Amino acid sequence: MSQLLKKTEMVADIAIVVVGILLAVVLVKNYLLAKPQAPMPAAIAPGTKLSLPSVNWKANGTTLVLALSTGCRFCTESGPFYQRLAQERAKNQNIRLVAVFPQPVAEGQKYLSDLGVTVDEVQQARLDSIGVVATPTLILANADGAVLESWTGKLPGEKESELLAKLK
Repeated sequence: MSQLLKKTEMVADIAIVVVGILLAVVLVKNYLLAKPQAPMPAAIAPGTKLSLPSVNWKANGTTLVLALSTGCRFCTESGPFYQRLAQERAKNQNIRLVAVFPQPVAEGQKYLSDLGVTVDEVQQARLDSIGVVATPTLILANADGAVLESWTGKLPGEKESELLAKLK
């Protein structure tokens, strides 16, 4: 019986060592050898002229372009912030909100309606034609259609506040 007990202890000891080694490998792989996160796509450089022919930049004054996609989860998650943008825009008639989608205008309008977001205009365009490489991208443009500033991705609270302050 003692022989069986010794073998059982030895098997248990080996199993504990193997589990410990596997755990160490997983920890090293996930934390010490982890690849850095992909950087956020570069913002559109200030001064870049936006190519949206049907937008009357001069009549708009300052325009906030929301480059969105109906299949973008971060766009949907940002819906409450876009509602706040629309409310701020209602207080300042010198700001226009233009939403640009790669999908048809009707689909973009329905998407915004489902989010409870009102904008002045909805456009369909290839997002890369205005320098957008990821959605959502928000672009603040002047009366010449030149980029003043841009933001990409779901914005953290401090960036949302920064953007709202620029619209006042």
